[in-house]
Amino acid sequence: MDVTEYGTPRPGWSTVRSVGDLRPGDHAWLASTHPDEKHRVMGDFVFDGLSAAQRVVCVTDTAPQYLPGLLDRHNIDARPFAEAGHLEVIPWRQACARHGRADPEMLGKTLEREIHRAFEGRFRAIRITADMTWAAALPGGMEFMLACDGAMECLVGPSTQAMAVCQVDMRAARSADALNALQNHHEVLVEVNPDYDDGVLRMVRTYAPHGLRLEGEIDSARHPVFTKALTTVSTPRAEVHLELGRLKFIDLGALKMLGAHALELTRGNGLVLDNPTPDLENVIRMVGFHLFPGITRGKGWRTM
Repeated sequence: MDVTEYGTPRPGWSTVRSVGDLRPGDHAWLASTHPDEKHRVMGDFVFDGLSAAQRVVCVTDTAPQYLPGLLDRHNIDARPFAEAGHLEVIPWRQACARHGRADPEMLGKTLEREIHRAFEGRFRAIRITADMTWAAALPGGMEFMLACDGAMECLVGPSTQAMAVCQVDMRAARSADALNALQNHHEVLVEVNPDYDDGVLRMVRTYAPHGLRLEGEIDSARHPVFTKALTTVSTPRAEVHLELGRLKFIDLGALKMLGAHALELTRGNGLVLDNPTPDLENVIRMVGFHLFPGITRGKGWRTM
């Protein structure tokens, strides 16, 4: 499996869920490639739990007030939640240390204890996060992470009240093969919540490559939200990739908007269209690709 490949569904994954759609029993995987991706997924996951009277346990060496995505996205300081027992932040040394060494079996016992405490405290459910980035760059770290992941799966997989997200920063990984082995322990891939979803058009940010995944239909009624989404993901010195594999329809007005937007981007960058459906590719070819000088064909085109 390619951990950076986008698209829905993604090859090798049985289930892809937005963070807001995770459910009890989900032991989800996030291999983040950009800080914003981590903040959006982890911040929203923790915030949703705190907002829904669920207990949240974060296995991380980050202090509560610095947990990703809470202050910058939701404007909350997590320290009062920790003081009230709603949130528990457990450093890795405390979570899995035994006789001065890191022991994955101890992580399972620690989480089992926290799950028991949650239900003793009459919380409706429990959410668990584990930031494993620190181990990804260490010799033998992947073996340790795999063992920890197995312990978590034994607790979360059969549960009707627990869910978990395991997260690794891809930039810290020593080996893509080892990281692929780790993600094979998960059936659920978690991604950011969509920027827009009205049941007809769905737009989701992508990070490798940077851009948007478009699903459904873009008609005249959705031009304003489409323009806003394009503007939001357009940054200086960065190409914007549009994943079109699940875009069923785009009207001529939206195509013209794409062309105009591409010309407004920084010189040397533009819009890259990836994986258009055969029908969409035919429409663009009939209109004339030469009319869109700022747009580039990306991967997945059948004709060039």
